Amino acid sequence: MIRRRIFEPEHEMFRNTVRKWAEAEVYPRSEEFRRDGMVGRDVWASAGKQGFLAMYADPVYGGLGLDDFRFDMVLTEELAARENGLYIPLHNRIVGPYIHRFGTDAQKRRYLPGVVSGDTILAIAMTEPDIGSDLASMRTRAEDRGDHWLLNGSKTYISNGILAGLVIVAARTGTGSHDIGLFLVPDGTAGFTRGRRLEKIGLKSQDTAELHFDNVKLPKDAVLGEPAGGFGMMMQNLAEERLVGSNQFIAHAQRAFDITLDYIRERKAFGQAIGTFQNSRFQMAALKTRIDAGWAFVDHCAQEHLEGALTADMAAQAKLLCSEIEGEVVDACLQLHGGAGFMEEYEIGRMYCAARVSRIYAGTSEIMKEIIGRKLGLGDRR
Repeated sequence: MIRRRIFEPEHEMFRNTVRKWAEAEVYPRSEEFRRDGMVGRDVWASAGKQGFLAMYADPVYGGLGLDDFRFDMVLTEELAARENGLYIPLHNRIVGPYIHRFGTDAQKRRYLPGVVSGDTILAIAMTEPDIGSDLASMRTRAEDRGDHWLLNGSKTYISNGILAGLVIVAARTGTGSHDIGLFLVPDGTAGFTRGRRLEKIGLKSQDTAELHFDNVKLPKDAVLGEPAGGFGMMMQNLAEERLVGSNQFIAHAQRAFDITLDYIRERKAFGQAIGTFQNSRFQMAALKTRIDAGWAFVDHCAQEHLEGALTADMAAQAKLLCSEIEGEVVDACLQLHGGAGFMEEYEIGRMYCAARVSRIYAGTSEIMKEIIGRKLGLGDRR
């Protein structure tokens, strides 16, 4: 791997801590997690005890007060590469910041201690059946009934949907296309039910579910920020979300490369190691170059983010590039494994299935190109 200039010695010390913990408590149980369709709550609690969850939270809520994105980059790189069912990046950097940045003191006091400890696992519910993530077409609605909100609707493809102790639900609050509110819906709320745990072709250990809200009565203080301000909050968080994904995708590609390099050094054909054939050398050389370029761009975007300068189009470029690199790498690496790569018992086969969704969630590759193209002044002028 190229030298990662973005990291300081303390980040590499943290990496060693995360790796030792994961090798002891997470990776040995991966088969169990795939069978169960989710990572056990005890692992989340253990991550909380290690101080890995919502590190940015104020110490008064049990956090470390450590709002340094690079520590979460390390967590993502170490965990996503080998056990992406433990969706800490979603908990820490996609959902948690909504409460941290936009929550009232009362909301933070109520929820952040559990978020930090791992007792309250987080999810966010935007995508809807038959609509996808098109916010302008959202049907889930929250009506102001004077002394409470009444929430109705359904969501699908929700990561951490079964395990979540708190779901942030996007719902329409007015007639304008951007009149969307974000509502805090804790587990056990009357009218909030979970549908089936969805069976996916990949990411078997990652909990994904349908959620239903049938006349859910919420207190007036269940809304984050202004009742019609959710769209703006989501737009603020999207750049970071796509950077988190980019970091995850390139870490996954790196893992595929590393295990394949080991495999082709040992596996023989026609009396010699597969890796000694020219095709293998050339393939691996090209893949290493693509991966290193991906790392360099992720680190550049992370530095921009640390300086408050990461733009939506740059984050879209990172998401587009890294998800495409991931797909290219796992496909080529599976091919180099030959027939073994198509077997469930080989890690590369599972990685191949898991990688396919990276070009879909958090905005498809086509949407990323649309964002980038519009920034170039090439938008539809009709």
